[in-house]
Amino acid sequence: MLGHLAARRATGALLRGNGTLYLRDGEVVHAESPVSPGLEVLLTLGGRLPAEGWREAVERAGARRQVARFLVDNGRLTRGELEVYHLGALYDAAFFALAPGSGPARFRSGLSHWLGPVRPVPAGDLQREVLRRRRLLEDLWPHPEVDTAPVVRTRETGSPAPTRRQWAVLELADGVRTPAGIARRLGRPAFHVLIDVRRLAAAGHIRTPAPATAPPSRAPSAPVTRVPGSLPLPSPASAARTPEMSADPDIALLLRIRDALEARL
Repeated sequence: MLGHLAARRATGALLRGNGTLYLRDGEVVHAESPVSPGLEVLLTLGGRLPAEGWREAVERAGARRQVARFLVDNGRLTRGELEVYHLGALYDAAFFALAPGSGPARFRSGLSHWLGPVRPVPAGDLQREVLRRRRLLEDLWPHPEVDTAPVVRTRETGSPAPTRRQWAVLELADGVRTPAGIARRLGRPAFHVLIDVRRLAAAGHIRTPAPATAPPSRAPSAPVTRVPGSLPLPSPASAARTPEMSADPDIALLLRIRDALEARL
């Protein structure tokens, strides 16, 4: 459906069980997910913006859907800082919103987000990035059960030793908090915490829960009905042959910054 909406240059909100994508003229301008810390969490808990500064922006500019502009015009953030933080929040939320099993999608035309425009992302770029992230997690530790289960430390001394960022995750691993809960406490993108959790699980520092037992037999799958004119997500094999870098040089620069940050995790 995302490809179909992009081809139509639609404006509105694409809603799924794990999140919402906001589109303007077929491009994604914002994303939210209950699994992912929002932009305000990344900015405030990350120490870049006082909580009072965020509340002021929402109160004074939210009704006009110009919160982003207010933050920049009043010197709370530079334009570049806002774009980097917003890009991180958008891709983080979209990863969960577009995840398999997120439920059926529905589109509400004309809806816009109170944040206001920052920098739109082409739908194709977003789809490729979601697939890249899925492959990265699979390569790190092919056990997706650790992504949603409470994080439980093991008594074994794994190898390699945890990094400082990974220790921050382990210190919050109380057997109750999930990776999403830990991400909110740390003020970090949920996907970055998933990277740490998978690496810690692969090293033996975190317990990997047993996968759910498949039923003995399954009914044949119902045929998939595709919306006319829609563009399906590319398969991992075809995505590997597709350049991941955006044709927009500014977005390409932000993606390189993001990749450099992920490489240091």
